[in-house]
Amino acid sequence: MSARDVVFPAQRQALYEQNRYSPAVRSNGFLFVSGQVGSRPDGSPEPELAAQVRLAFDNLNAILAAAGCTFEDVVDVTVFIVDPAQNFEPIWQVFSDCWGGAPHPTLTGVGVTWLYGYQFEIKVIARLPESASNQADLAAPGAGRALREGGG
Repeated sequence: MSARDVVFPAQRQALYEQNRYSPAVRSNGFLFVSGQVGSRPDGSPEPELAAQVRLAFDNLNAILAAAGCTFEDVVDVTVFIVDPAQNFEPIWQVFSDCWGGAPHPTLTGVGVTWLYGYQFEIKVIARLPESASNQADLAAPGAGRALREGGG
């Protein structure tokens, strides 16, 4: 099996290694992004809901940027919301600032009972732009690692 082509946002690789998962993986022209929450640089939750949602989008956008993508490249979104009956409207108000214009990606919303201290999580699949796909494909083994880790 070949190694996964992992994308790390700048300044957060240690947090992902500590929690033992990849923030995003490039595969077959797509970027699969793990669920992003409104975590501060130390990994703790942002306590206020609207700020937590904005920070989740900021964390998501940092990963997309590290892969050469923007939110415009996102084709599929899944959101997880704790207590959606209470939290959906405040979360949805923040979406308009972060979501972008039509045509929108597909969206699946899931109500959950627990998110490790968070109220909102977003995971996406993005189409890699041709330039980002080619860059990943042409990189010699290990050559792209510095870029993916935010070092270049």
